[in-house]
Amino acid sequence: MISQLSPADFKVWRDSARAAMPAALPVVLDVREPWELQTAWVKEDGFMLVHIPMREIAARLAELQVSHGTSHSIACLCHHGMRSQQVANYLAQSGFTKVVNLRGGIDAWSQQVDPSVPLY
Repeated sequence: MISQLSPADFKVWRDSARAAMPAALPVVLDVREPWELQTAWVKEDGFMLVHIPMREIAARLAELQVSHGTSHSIACLCHHGMRSQQVANYLAQSGFTKVVNLRGGIDAWSQQVDPSVPLY
């Protein structure tokens, strides 16, 4: 079962991930389409932002494994949390051990963390 992380609790998760692995920033994996990124995005703040559209995850799985390793903390993000949930499940089934889903997606991020992020 993939943990659901509310954007309001993200900073605590991020700080915990950084404390557990000080040499590596946790990753926010944004699985939205490029046009969505042009509309709204999160600003890196103590984490690394990686963009891989959901449709490309399977083809780029090895890239994630090599770049970050399967024990790296990854929070999956999409518009409302449904696509990111599917990607988080896929990553967990592929051996990634520290994956969470950002419940409510960037829409909830805008409401709970950064109101400057446009809603769409």
